[in-house]
Amino acid sequence: MIHSLSRRSFIKKTTMVGGALIMSNSLLGNIKMASPNERINLVCVGIGNRAAEIIKDLHKTGLCNVVGLCDVDLGAKHTLDILKLFPDAKKFQDFRRMFDEMSNEFDAVSIGTPDFAHFAVTMQAIDMGKHVYVEKPMASTFWEVELMMNKAAKHPNVVTQMGNQGHSEANYFQFKTWQEAGIIKDVTRIDAHMNMPRRWHTWDPNITRFPHAETIPDTLDWDIWQMQTLGHDYNKDFVNGQWRCWFDFGMGALGDWGAHILDTVHEFLNLGYPTSVEAIKLDGHNSFFFPMSSTLKFHFPKRSKMPALDINWYDGLDNLPPIPTGYGVSGLDPNIPPPSTGKIEPVKLNPGKIIYSKNLTFKGGSHGSTLQIIPADKAKEMERKLPEVPASPSNHFANFLKACKGEEKTRSSFDIAGPLSQVFCLGVITQRLNNKIIFDPKKKEITNDRFANALLMGPPPAKGWEQYYKV
Repeated sequence: MIHSLSRRSFIKKTTMVGGALIMSNSLLGNIKMASPNERINLVCVGIGNRAAEIIKDLHKTGLCNVVGLCDVDLGAKHTLDILKLFPDAKKFQDFRRMFDEMSNEFDAVSIGTPDFAHFAVTMQAIDMGKHVYVEKPMASTFWEVELMMNKAAKHPNVVTQMGNQGHSEANYFQFKTWQEAGIIKDVTRIDAHMNMPRRWHTWDPNITRFPHAETIPDTLDWDIWQMQTLGHDYNKDFVNGQWRCWFDFGMGALGDWGAHILDTVHEFLNLGYPTSVEAIKLDGHNSFFFPMSSTLKFHFPKRSKMPALDINWYDGLDNLPPIPTGYGVSGLDPNIPPPSTGKIEPVKLNPGKIIYSKNLTFKGGSHGSTLQIIPADKAKEMERKLPEVPASPSNHFANFLKACKGEEKTRSSFDIAGPLSQVFCLGVITQRLNNKIIFDPKKKEITNDRFANALLMGPPPAKGWEQYYKV
């Protein structure tokens, strides 16, 4: 059951609770900035599946030493690769124990856990003055993202980076350059699409309960896996990527791919928050896991000289946006990391976006894919007017580690990535409730539905996890 709590009473309750794991004053603000010639000492929470790829990419930069590894399923098959790669790193199942025992031995943490499990790790790391690289989206509830942003703002010397890696690649610099040059302007509509198979597409949407309890694997600490959530019986369909399917744990296709498709749009068009989000179409809607296909409409109001803008989000195998004349072939970014279920197969319309402005139409992909002006004759006409786009000085992983050393500024810091993640949280609420919500960006409240407004916060945290909700 979702308990409707006001933010004021929620903060009051969690402040009264206190907590056994609050850091000592000697650790608070103990921020070490590495010198240019030093490597960053890195600990990693989550070491299998996608988390393993993050660790390898960070290590590949040559800018860090991996000194600690933590996974709730330590020793399971999907963790062995990283364990073998870093045999000298200290190993833990509980991040709290790792943080306590290694508090003076590391500078930064990578977090590659399920969406709902980003929050507590991030909050404690920042309190300790440790730099944070956290996979997207930042968290699975609007309020948790809000607290993460507030915590980072309270510790301005802590470096933060959300892991939408395309935000350091060609699309980032092209979009920024074209927007500043006035090539991208007066945008009124964006159709974003992700029509690839999802894990839940093989499931029966006509379910009335969660799956039956199964035997917990010997390697897995199920209690720590659940963290602050209210609790479920173990089932294989909750772990190892399956968590993304469920409203209680993941953010579906929107949370998974939205940050790779709409990141530059959101930042450089200064979108902020929508004033309404509407579920236009939800095929296979149920109370437990994400629909088989979704069409959502986000309305963003006028910003300064920029007109009001609608983003239409399409996911599902056969749920495609209108294709404009002259669109051509849909490309697939070769730099997209493969999912744990296998390689990504090109389809009719690969993940991306179509941007409609007053005078120009652009088509783009996901991650680092660059935009193209369509149709071809319009692109030819604009060719000489296009400004030179600078190359990226560092990929997303090097950008984070260099920022830890004081050499760069992260491109997807929490003040940038937080509102983007919160937009997806609003979209997931409409998917869950199959409704239209009216959102007040100043008060950060849903004004037309009390139950939807309660979902901004989500259920109260389980006993023993309340202390992380303090800023």
